[in-house]
Amino acid sequence: MRNLLVATATIALAFAGASAHAQEAAQGSADNGSGIGEIVVTAQKRSENIQDVPIAISAVGSQFLESRGITSIDALGSIAPNVKFERAPSNKTISQIAIRGSVTINPAVTWEPAVGLYLNGVYIAKAQGSIFDVADLERVEILRGPQGTLYGRNALAGAVNLVPKMPSGELGFRGEVSYGNFDQRRVRASLDLPSFGPFSLKLSGQIQKRDGFIKLTPNPFPQAVAAGPALAGRTNDVDGKSGMVQLRFKPEGSNFTADYMFDYSKFDQRPDYAQLVRVNRNGRFEDIFDPNSPGYAFGGAFFPLNLYENAARQSTGSLDANPLYERSRTYGHALTMALDLGSATIKSITAYRNLKWQDSLDLDGSPLPVALTQRDTDFHSWSQELQVSGNALSDRLNYVAGVFYYKEKAETLGPQSFFGGGASYQSDYGSNTEAFAAFAQLDYKFTDALTLTLGGRYTHERKDIRRFFRINFDAANGVFAPFVVANIPYGGVPDATFNKFNPAVTLAYQASEGINVYARFAQGFKSGGFNGETNDFRAPTAACPTGAVELCNPYRPEEVNSYEMGLKTRFADGRVIFNVAAFWNEHKDIQLSVFTAGAGASSIVRNAAQARIRGIEFETVLRPVDALTINASLAFLDPKYKRYIEAVNGVDTDVSANRAFPHTPKTTAALGVDYRVAEGDWGRFNVGGDFNYVSGYFTFPYALTTPNRSAQNANNTRSPGRSIVNLRAGVAEVPLAGAKAEFSLWVRNLTKESDPSNFIDFGPGFGGLTVGYFPDPRTYGLTAAVKF
Repeated sequence: MRNLLVATATIALAFAGASAHAQEAAQGSADNGSGIGEIVVTAQKRSENIQDVPIAISAVGSQFLESRGITSIDALGSIAPNVKFERAPSNKTISQIAIRGSVTINPAVTWEPAVGLYLNGVYIAKAQGSIFDVADLERVEILRGPQGTLYGRNALAGAVNLVPKMPSGELGFRGEVSYGNFDQRRVRASLDLPSFGPFSLKLSGQIQKRDGFIKLTPNPFPQAVAAGPALAGRTNDVDGKSGMVQLRFKPEGSNFTADYMFDYSKFDQRPDYAQLVRVNRNGRFEDIFDPNSPGYAFGGAFFPLNLYENAARQSTGSLDANPLYERSRTYGHALTMALDLGSATIKSITAYRNLKWQDSLDLDGSPLPVALTQRDTDFHSWSQELQVSGNALSDRLNYVAGVFYYKEKAETLGPQSFFGGGASYQSDYGSNTEAFAAFAQLDYKFTDALTLTLGGRYTHERKDIRRFFRINFDAANGVFAPFVVANIPYGGVPDATFNKFNPAVTLAYQASEGINVYARFAQGFKSGGFNGETNDFRAPTAACPTGAVELCNPYRPEEVNSYEMGLKTRFADGRVIFNVAAFWNEHKDIQLSVFTAGAGASSIVRNAAQARIRGIEFETVLRPVDALTINASLAFLDPKYKRYIEAVNGVDTDVSANRAFPHTPKTTAALGVDYRVAEGDWGRFNVGGDFNYVSGYFTFPYALTTPNRSAQNANNTRSPGRSIVNLRAGVAEVPLAGAKAEFSLWVRNLTKESDPSNFIDFGPGFGGLTVGYFPDPRTYGLTAAVKF
């Protein structure tokens, strides 16, 4: 570890002295003044300069987001060190957010994410539907490390805050039109209306469409006689619309403010292409798609998937699933009221969110009817938070305290069909969750330089579950007929209850005006619960009268104790920012979802592991001259399982030396530059570029070495990582009849990165069928905008 620290410090200092090749400041903006502009964040429930916040936090402002056309989290890339955003396999509206080695890979609605996602202070609870558009964002804040005190359950790895621009009460408009290859079209606009009495109103929204990246073709192999009629058209397309209404009520001369927000986002499109990248070809009986396997005659001869296997990225494919779709509709209402009493502010956040989400997927990547799955999810939640914050003792004490209530209901219907309907299932599940929390954080300044922060949060929550599982084969009578394996209603198993207190302690020292150091201990937890996808239905026992073993034994919460030290500096007359954070996390009861591809495409959920994850992160922002802003970040992770219990030949065994960490790249980096080439009465000419790098990573917690080559091996679904280059050039502030116009050219994934970023491995029980998902190909286009 010492050599790692020395090496990374050397590289980071090289970044700090660099004069080019960086990304626009996440902590600054390329304005016309000298020095790096400050950015104010609300990570600790109050407004603060990001350099004064004693936690590892990155933020990108509106200029960064607008210049790159970012309106949702899946386009953020690796802008923050040790943070990775992915789309879940086969879906463009489900996120997988990994921070410092923690991630939830299963998007089932009964699972909880490892990262808390917030829209203007409102909790977005589930991965399904979490990729949605917000047309006019003020900034995005990314908090790394446990945020249990102020953000609560499921902020185990960190939190992401999406902060939209609020109504200003003054007339303002920005509209833009973009066109690119693949017939990409996007219209985005925001309108800020003049105040009328005590009210201010802002409207924003966007519509986007794009043809699919994958052209669907007829079946290329006539010998595959079981192939169904091939779909026409394309998949991997985009068809979405979103909108937001924001209304502010603030009487003149009053210290009361009420903000109402309604947001809406809808997608109706075809999903990401599941490209068949691998089937087992080891000659074993279970390798049914291998012509050299004894089992081929019993499966592969009827469904010869081996013909369609191709590990290289494809731009065409043949699919039979009909219909093929991904539909997501989310909306939410939020009312935030604040009363400023001078030394204290009382705030209330009331929110309701609703999600309707559906997909229908061809998961074998061929026109053969091998694997068709569907999900139909309904979800809604209601939350209420009350806060009081302020200062006392001659401003030496800052505090925030409050209570939080949350309630949700989630339901998923899951019809599935395999091998031409020879194996068909109806796999349904639902859950109810109710949670209550009380929290407080106190900052006390012993001196003007030394501050101690103490925080804590107590959470109590209760969950229940229902499970329905029906198959098309009645084994008892040996006939193909609907057979209900399990029908467990709400209340069929005891509720799961969890109680947790999460403390945090931070000591911060301002060594000088531009140097801040801190040491922090924080604890976080991810809620436990039920495996709604379980297919383990044994004979009822006294301990489990339903026979649903995994439902009678809910998995425990995952916990982490995090130790962090950080340095934040600003020097050279405000032209250089250089930050370092080093952390050591101790994880307990890690929740691991192992996909077994058993009946109903189920997973096994285990509290299998304890782990130590440590790492170091560097960020720097430079403005050597007023026209140039440079940013760089670099991070390293060093994960290690300390204990991983798994049944081997019926005996619980520690296999910690032979298991992979999912979505945990050892290195992430980002470089970029924004340069003002020329400026005059005609406008301003800017060029810029971004480079984002993610090293190789595993996508499932499978074994690194296996007894035979046909087993589920983590190396079969390892992504080589990626390097993405984006470029842009544009003319801004062009006078146009009293308004300002902008014109820009852009290209994304310039180098055509083509290594897969995600996978699904069906395992030996399904012939080793493995499908891969790839980054978007190179896209380019033109954007024209006007504002006043």
